[in-house]
Amino acid sequence: MAAAAPAAAAASSEAPEATATAETEAGDEDSREVRVLQSLRGKICEAKNLLPYLGPNKMRDCFCTINLDQEEVYRTQVVEKSLSPFFSEEFYFEIPRTFQYLSFYVYDKNVLQRDLRIGKVAIKKEDLCNHSGKETWFSLQPVDSNSEVQGKVHLELKLNELITENGTVCQQLVVHIIACHGLPLINGQSCDPYATVSVVGPSRNDQKKTKVKKKTSNPQFNEIFYFEVTRSSSYTRKSQFQVEEEDIEKLEIRIDLWNNGNLVQDIFLGEIKVPVNVLRNDSSHQAWYLLQPRDNGNKSSKTDDLGSLRLNICYTEDYVLPSEYYGPLKTLLLKSPDVQPISASAAYILGEICRDKNDAVLPLVRLLLHHDKLVPFATAVAELDLKDTQDANTIFRGNSLATRCLDEMMKIVGGHYLKVTLKPILDEICESSKSCEIDPIKLKEGDNVENNKENLRYYVDKLFSTIVKSSMSCPTVMCDTFYSLRQMATQRFPNDPHVQYSAVSSFVFLRFFAVAVVSPHTFHLRPHHPDPQTIRTLTLISKTIQTLGSWGSLSKSKSSFKETFMCEFFKMFQEEGYIIAVKKFLDEISSTETKESSGTSEPVHLKEGEMYKRAQGRTRIGKKNFKKRWFCLTSRELTYHKQPGSKDAIYTIPVKNILAVEKLEESSFNKKNMFQVIHMEKPLYVQANNCVEANEWIDVLCRVSRCNQNRLSLYHPSAYLNGNWLCCLETSESALGCKPCTAGVPADIQIDIDEDRETERIYSLFTLSLLKLQKMEEACGTIAVYQGPQKEPDDYSNFVIEDSVTTFKTIQQIKSIIEKLDEPHEKYRKKRSSSAKYGSEENPIVGKTS
Repeated sequence: MAAAAPAAAAASSEAPEATATAETEAGDEDSREVRVLQSLRGKICEAKNLLPYLGPNKMRDCFCTINLDQEEVYRTQVVEKSLSPFFSEEFYFEIPRTFQYLSFYVYDKNVLQRDLRIGKVAIKKEDLCNHSGKETWFSLQPVDSNSEVQGKVHLELKLNELITENGTVCQQLVVHIIACHGLPLINGQSCDPYATVSVVGPSRNDQKKTKVKKKTSNPQFNEIFYFEVTRSSSYTRKSQFQVEEEDIEKLEIRIDLWNNGNLVQDIFLGEIKVPVNVLRNDSSHQAWYLLQPRDNGNKSSKTDDLGSLRLNICYTEDYVLPSEYYGPLKTLLLKSPDVQPISASAAYILGEICRDKNDAVLPLVRLLLHHDKLVPFATAVAELDLKDTQDANTIFRGNSLATRCLDEMMKIVGGHYLKVTLKPILDEICESSKSCEIDPIKLKEGDNVENNKENLRYYVDKLFSTIVKSSMSCPTVMCDTFYSLRQMATQRFPNDPHVQYSAVSSFVFLRFFAVAVVSPHTFHLRPHHPDPQTIRTLTLISKTIQTLGSWGSLSKSKSSFKETFMCEFFKMFQEEGYIIAVKKFLDEISSTETKESSGTSEPVHLKEGEMYKRAQGRTRIGKKNFKKRWFCLTSRELTYHKQPGSKDAIYTIPVKNILAVEKLEESSFNKKNMFQVIHMEKPLYVQANNCVEANEWIDVLCRVSRCNQNRLSLYHPSAYLNGNWLCCLETSESALGCKPCTAGVPADIQIDIDEDRETERIYSLFTLSLLKLQKMEEACGTIAVYQGPQKEPDDYSNFVIEDSVTTFKTIQQIKSIIEKLDEPHEKYRKKRSSSAKYGSEENPIVGKTS
């Protein structure tokens, strides 16, 4: 899981720039597709009252993971020596596959042995909506190997009537175990599964066993087992086959899945129990069943003394229709910047009625940004903020729709700017072991506070100098926005000469650079969470940098630090040169001159992380092996290295040479989460650490190569091994592919945003907030009719309604569009529910539990 955390940690609210298709369904006659897309956003806040160690040292070093069933897809930093660790980590990722449970595990870090699982929170997929957008304390449940299951089993049952040689009648129960799907990884690798098949009754327990299937999470067993079902002596043969009620009620088929441990103990993977009376009305029964925990899983454990975990979870599942359905809603939203007043626009109304403004901000910013409409919209809503700002010193310090929109915009367009500006210095800080602690209370034995001050000052100066010289790398969209903010602030506070600077510094220093410095892994500036000492160093640097930006822009002679030691340290920077440098930098990034991103002259760093790749060359015995490598993707090339930070690439693929990027079938190498980069030479086969990470790599590689000439239209979904392609059995290695390549996004797209997905999300938000929309509509009517003074707070006092007539008209348009979009959605839901019958692979039966 080394790369899992940073892969998913964009989490923090920066949505990945493309989406993961979890499932597609055919449309009507024209075979248009509806995409079912899942995403998860939220925050792992903190744990409390964890079980202490027995002995003098009761504290634990804790971290938390997020798992889709048993697959880990995200990991927090380690919080040392605490029984109430405060994580405060946000996450966001697309979910690329079906799952049964979303689980959060709290671990105790162990250096010498395996990390200890303290407890877990497991939430069924169908229950996630009950917790959406709310911070909730969950009691930790015990982790028992008998309760850790995932996957499903395909089963067929038959009951035959037989006449024995002596003329007596008996019945034969036929159990056909066809296949399993989605079994967990064991120690990061596909398991070696087998199944035991038992017929259990009051006085019998007959058990048989399948063969072991090697290295697969989707074993195809296709084995048939026969069991004789005896009758009572009073039974006489009847003219028609009939199952006796009393016998059937007492029998049960139990199937247990195991991982073959070879020299160690076999590991339980799950079980299902099916009563034989399912055959009461049919001669055969065939269905998919979800694996369940074992009989005694968690039963004997206490569940009230493991502690608790505070989480904020927002799970969404969107049914994305073909593009033409979204035209009217998209048009209405894109008109928002031109609506007077801005509070009467569809985009602003969305922010007003959503329970959590962040839900609205994510899709709204991306859609407006894609169509070059964000700057005028953000400017208009910021102007609304300024009307309510009475003190120039508090300008843009709130958490309004305007500030959230600009935060999200900076995360989307400013990623490369942060990399070219901060990454080299952050790498130096994280890879060195210089102590920078200046709090006398936190100094370690042997530390010299003066040396630490010099170390800290060196880093602050180096970082500050790099930032104030970086204006030419600042993206044009950010510069245009800062220019507008500066002009508005000057008009709002004409007598304050410093407000033109503080309006910009409150974003670029406080909300952009300072945040990236203190959590570099969140912005893909570092691959892993820094260690606690480095986090402390980064925190001190971040505090100083944001105060320098604020102090320099306001030309104050005093710092705003509460800690005495920080006030003393900051005296080193109270020089005119710092004020001049800040103002010059703010002037440059808020001018009307067009800036060119440094991406035009140097490659843009897109993604990096540790994965396994199949060796390109053959070994002596003719087989190819898998090796761990550090992958790095820029806008120009994909490279891999032996270790992070290595300057010399072992292998390089120019982006222009990539012909396709597709998933690789598990059967090729009996490994999950594999994909292939097809280029001018032989395909590069890569295994990611989990399904989310694999999906993100495929997505970013597809986007960066989407305009390449000679892109393939067909590919081989399996590997070329032992003289033929495993998928189509063609013997020529240069044979044309046998499967159509995944369709890419349009080549003329400006910013890589799935417009339909974002518009669908906005439709869903309007649908969820219809009651509030209705209240806002009623408030418009009330305001329009009642002209007297407003007395007590009423239903509409929570809404910003400057022009009730225009706002009312916009709401009417929104409601009309939503009603029209409801029709194809309802049609699709009905079609989906009728096609996925209970017991199908898409909708497996939740089997009997004890």
